[in-house]
Amino acid sequence: MNKNAFWNISYGIYIVSSLDGIRPIGCIANSIMQITSDPATFAISINHDNFTNKCIVNTGKFGISILAENILPSVIGTFGYKSGKAINKFDSVPYALKEGMPIINDCCAYIVCDVINTMETETHAVFLGKVVDADVVSDGVPMTYSYYHKVIKGASPKNAPTYIGEDRKNTQKSAFEKQKIK
Repeated sequence: MNKNAFWNISYGIYIVSSLDGIRPIGCIANSIMQITSDPATFAISINHDNFTNKCIVNTGKFGISILAENILPSVIGTFGYKSGKAINKFDSVPYALKEGMPIINDCCAYIVCDVINTMETETHAVFLGKVVDADVVSDGVPMTYSYYHKVIKGASPKNAPTYIGEDRKNTQKSAFEKQKIK
């Protein structure tokens, strides 16, 4: 089976955020989809091992920052390859609170949701959220998962639902993987 075929599904690259008490927490996600328009409802998938998962469970809320193609690679590296347990990822990224959730300033748009249901899988929780706020921030081109892999040569971290592992055909190290090694 060639799992690289999955890269052709239309995904985006996002920062999903919440709070650990009052401290902002977030991680890179690509498994986000709109479920309904009225009421506006979204679903996100977050690995059980991600600290962000625990924070969403505790707050009952999450924010989505929709990233543009011109986002600094260091932002994806910080939110995709470092743990919020160890560092405050938002220390180096300007953000604002929207409906109490941290949203990075350098995004195309954002969505904030209240969790209305959760589905557990073996490795991930799928959070269903009712939208309480959303806005367009810039006219940047939203980054797709395909663009991330084909142009940036990015890789998915092990906790990502789209992680392919050793059978991944693209073995070129991305800037994000190199940053992780340092």
